[in-house]
Amino acid sequence: MTKGSDLLVAALENEGVERIFGIPGEENLDVVESIRKSSIELVLTRHEQAAAFMAATHGRLTGKPGVCIATLGPGALNLSTGAAYALLGAMPMIMITGQKGILSSRQARFQIVDIVAAMKPLTKLSQQVVSATMIPTLVREAFRVATEERPGPVHLELPEDIAAEKCDELPLIPPHPVELPLASPAALDRAAEIIMKAQRPLLMFGAAASRPRSTPDLAQFVLRTRIPYFTTQMGKGTVPGGTELYMGTAALSERDYVHEAIERADLIVTIGHDTVEKPPFIMGATGPQVIHVGYQAANVEQVYFPQSEVIGDLGMSLRLLADRLEGKLTCAQALLPLRESILRSIADRDQEERFTPQRLVHDIREVMPADGIVALDNGMYKIWFARNYRTRMANTLLLDNALATMGAGLPSAIMAALLNPRRRVMAVCGDGGFMMNSQELETAVRLRIDLVVAIIEDCAYGMIRWKQAVDGFPDFGMIFENPDFVRYAEAYGAHGSRVERVGDLIPALERAFAAGGVHLVTVPIDYSENERVLVTELRERLPTSPKER
Repeated sequence: MTKGSDLLVAALENEGVERIFGIPGEENLDVVESIRKSSIELVLTRHEQAAAFMAATHGRLTGKPGVCIATLGPGALNLSTGAAYALLGAMPMIMITGQKGILSSRQARFQIVDIVAAMKPLTKLSQQVVSATMIPTLVREAFRVATEERPGPVHLELPEDIAAEKCDELPLIPPHPVELPLASPAALDRAAEIIMKAQRPLLMFGAAASRPRSTPDLAQFVLRTRIPYFTTQMGKGTVPGGTELYMGTAALSERDYVHEAIERADLIVTIGHDTVEKPPFIMGATGPQVIHVGYQAANVEQVYFPQSEVIGDLGMSLRLLADRLEGKLTCAQALLPLRESILRSIADRDQEERFTPQRLVHDIREVMPADGIVALDNGMYKIWFARNYRTRMANTLLLDNALATMGAGLPSAIMAALLNPRRRVMAVCGDGGFMMNSQELETAVRLRIDLVVAIIEDCAYGMIRWKQAVDGFPDFGMIFENPDFVRYAEAYGAHGSRVERVGDLIPALERAFAAGGVHLVTVPIDYSENERVLVTELRERLPTSPKER
């Protein structure tokens, strides 16, 4: 005989789960005991939201669902932001929550919230386990649903009496490889014909191109076709080779320097674009033709309505498309002469003796090797990293351009460091976003990981304050005070330092990485460049364009 919780944990081991993140409650105690007797590590966090961010980032970096656990009611509801983060960001994740007994109830309605219903709009699947004998089937189905295109979160609620229910040993269902369908020859032929007729073609790599399964074939497509490319924010790094064809990243929807190439293109081939991202360009009645190459058909939006589609496994689709194009594109590099001017304009003033966003990005790029991972929180600096930070490998700049939530930077970096203990990992957080999950410094210290956390300090919710100014509102309500971050880090057992002079940033970061452990480095920021570059300069470049939103 066995019990429901043992079946659950055995099924998770069967799926290759090595860690579960979260904060269990009394309704999870049978599951906790089953984890104790298993090969799975329970990583206790200080808030359930952080556990969900960690599990989602595991899915993002590995393609295999991360797993998080919480109790009923308030604990389960604290997973909801992480669920939305994973759903919009297409990150496979499994959430396991507890519940009071469903066969009998001695506590009436105490703490009971319909979590299954609450999670339905935030997940691909949300269901309650009502029988221990169904657990192996439900777990296998949960992992299948979480990983199939489009990936995302799945929620399983395990009531405490079902977790404790005695039952016979049951066979587990082994996972098996699932091959994605290929694009049809007709779609590939049609796309190849359109590309060969284009006079000024341009490639764009989007969020879905960052899937771990996708990236090996993307560089080969660029190298074989020699078509210049740009990326969305979440598509950065997807092409590790052929970077002499890189035209920039669309950190804004319009007006930026990279849009000079976008506006001149007569054809844009979007590869892995997911319209959950803030639009990298705006389609209209006039403008370039668009071919959508993706795992799934394009969502038709007001700003995105491709005229042709190639749907199927992304890597193989590109391989087959390149077979039809290689050596036949006489106009492939028509837009390449724009590259030098675009990249020079973006990098302008990146070595000034001020704490500007450009200098910050430049200096962090200097200390991070090609495989180093930077995990961003969400704030004004994200636009600057998207524009200015050059990536050489996929998933080495982890930013969220989908839910765009604050508070995810530190937990995401912790997960990246756990998965990549030999690589440099840095979290870059604004002071506002950092304080939303700063308690996870204790988790990082307890896990004995090597992690550098750079806090960009302006004592304000800077992006909202900037928007306030741009839209002509009075400067009101967005300023706060911070703790002494050096002492704050030390209180958790981490190391803290503050950079006072701009030339000291690189040495401070190098010392932190060399020393190992968890280091908090506080850096002031001069955001006057927001107005000069992102408003005045870009408005002057394209005075007829509507303002960016």
